Amino acid sequence: MASAATDTVRVWLVERTYSDDEQNLIILTYATTDGERYFRKERALTSFTDVRDTTAAVDVESDNLGAVDDPDLREQYAAEARRMAEVHDPDDVI
Repeated sequence: MASAATDTVRVWLVERTYSDDEQNLIILTYATTDGERYFRKERALTSFTDVRDTTAAVDVESDNLGAVDDPDLREQYAAEARRMAEVHDPDDVI
């Protein structure tokens, strides 16, 4: 869903991975329901705040989205983004 006034796009959580290195990061990947664009968010496992809600969807500026070039990954992201959109409200905490 894009908004002409603010040029934002709604993306849905499709993947959550943990970094393999010593940075202690959780990598959240959100994607559009067509799977063509994605947004990556990194979150530290250690934080000075207790609030670390991960929501089902976020609205991001279209300039912050990357292209998904791999057809298989695009299909995977699209399927998961559509599933999330069907079963969750955007602000549901996951």
